[in-house]
Amino acid sequence: MELQDIASEIVYLLSYKTIFYMAKSFKSIAAAVFTAMILGAFSIQASGTEWKRQITVGPYMAGHVQGIAVDKAAGCIYFSFTDVFVKTDLSGRVLGTVEGFLGHLGCLDLNPADGKVYGSLEYKNDAIGKGILSRNNAEFTTGNRFYIAIIDVAKIDREGMHAVNDGIVKAVCLNNVIADYEAKVKVGRHEYEHRYGCSGIDGVSFGPGFGKDSGNTYLTVAYGIYGDVNRKDNDYQVLHQYDITSWDALAQPLSLENPHTSGPDKPYRTYFVYTGNTSWGVQNLEYDAHTGYWFMAVYKGKKPEFPNYRLFAVDSKARPKMKKLDGVPYAGKQLVLPLAQAGEEHPETGIFGWARGGGATGLESLGDGLFYISRSFGKKKEGGYSSELTLWRFTGETRPFIKVEKLF
Repeated sequence: MELQDIASEIVYLLSYKTIFYMAKSFKSIAAAVFTAMILGAFSIQASGTEWKRQITVGPYMAGHVQGIAVDKAAGCIYFSFTDVFVKTDLSGRVLGTVEGFLGHLGCLDLNPADGKVYGSLEYKNDAIGKGILSRNNAEFTTGNRFYIAIIDVAKIDREGMHAVNDGIVKAVCLNNVIADYEAKVKVGRHEYEHRYGCSGIDGVSFGPGFGKDSGNTYLTVAYGIYGDVNRKDNDYQVLHQYDITSWDALAQPLSLENPHTSGPDKPYRTYFVYTGNTSWGVQNLEYDAHTGYWFMAVYKGKKPEFPNYRLFAVDSKARPKMKKLDGVPYAGKQLVLPLAQAGEEHPETGIFGWARGGGATGLESLGDGLFYISRSFGKKKEGGYSSELTLWRFTGETRPFIKVEKLF
């Protein structure tokens, strides 16, 4: 462990006054290390589940890992490998797989109300969509569709199951996303495709509303955003919150031959968060009840005027304000959320975030400040892609996560 890690570990874990005053009397680094490790073990046990510190799943001849979800009650972990869905137990032993999506399955989250996994699912005629279809020897025959896939994970009991033929997946269409994706907008003398730079959807997570609405639970869906450095209207993250209480009537079986458009007319609320452009928008969105933060894990942006952080946070208690969007003349006033004042502040823009970040290919809050972060590795030509899950603890400092080290 580095000295910075030791200090962060101790400061984070000292949640009882007696332990705090004991820690202040440390005379040596060795004593600090030992106590920090003991306290770390206590924190893991207090979470109610024994989490493995590292799990490797794969390889799969599919796309790289996009997102993960954990169901403590069922003892399962779920992975999206772009067009293959994988179910494992908490040790990483594979219990089943689902193929046949033929679209981009992205970020995942468990709905604790029904025990199903919800994920962003895209069908579009761009480079990503064509690549998936080519890998599966298929052609683009649908219109652009952006769905929330509802995966009945209880039905997954073997490998090689089919999303459509085995009746595992239903989908709800987000028609407002289609409208933004297909729109053309004018900014000054320029006309651009894709309102707000919308490339579709990726990040999804269940959690509270914002400000006065923080007592209610919604499904929040984040846009993918194209990384065009020459336009100014793609510098906000776009978050839609949906009340899904009536979605049972809207969800339809997934059909690739006749893709439906059954879905809500519009989201409950739409929010904008000014982060500067990030490559492909919010890759993983995760609500963490321990901090009250909505975490947005991204691929680093390329515009030099921004800090191009890899991780951002919004406090669920933050109150949105109606205001005009910088660089977006066609939008009028919208609900804008402030970033949490956590991590590093970029002096020129006032943007807060973390440069070191993590979680763009899988981020899951486990409670008590613990997270699983997925790292993608491998290549298709080398046998496929795998996911390495590692157990981390959130510190809130410049280095936002530190690994939970093995005791003995």
